[in-house]
Amino acid sequence: MRLEKCYFCSSTVYPGHGMQYVRNDAKIFRFCRSKCHKNFKMKRNPRKVKWTKAYRRLHGKDMTQDSTFEFERKRNRPERYDRNVTENTLKAIKKIDKIRVDRESRHITKRWKGKEAKEQREDKKVLVEYIHMVKAPAALNKEPSLTLPPKVKILQKQPEENLMEE
Repeated sequence: MRLEKCYFCSSTVYPGHGMQYVRNDAKIFRFCRSKCHKNFKMKRNPRKVKWTKAYRRLHGKDMTQDSTFEFERKRNRPERYDRNVTENTLKAIKKIDKIRVDRESRHITKRWKGKEAKEQREDKKVLVEYIHMVKAPAALNKEPSLTLPPKVKILQKQPEENLMEE
């Protein structure tokens, strides 16, 4: 059983599913569904369509470089296997899938950390800008603990080059 990749969105096309388009120069394009086929006919670039794998990889949403992707290379030539090799291959496939899932989850948590820090910075800006709406000005004057801490300016030392020139 051969699993193909959709030319447009890179999802797997199982046998008996999807459609195939053969151009005049005998290049074969396989599509998982009519949505991909229509977008291809409209000459859309998969890297600019947000729901495709190419877009997600280009914009850092999915992992792009991982050693486990090398096992997924296309092989056009059928090979003969003996029983032991097949058994070991199936065990290895399970391990590789587990490694890939772990790495992908780490990748997602890294992306979330960056997003959380960005959201906190934006929230602080909004709070500083609209602190007068949270508490009345009279209450802020009575209790200084309600105000935000003042920003501390750090003076940098001037380089020593100026001292040597004098």
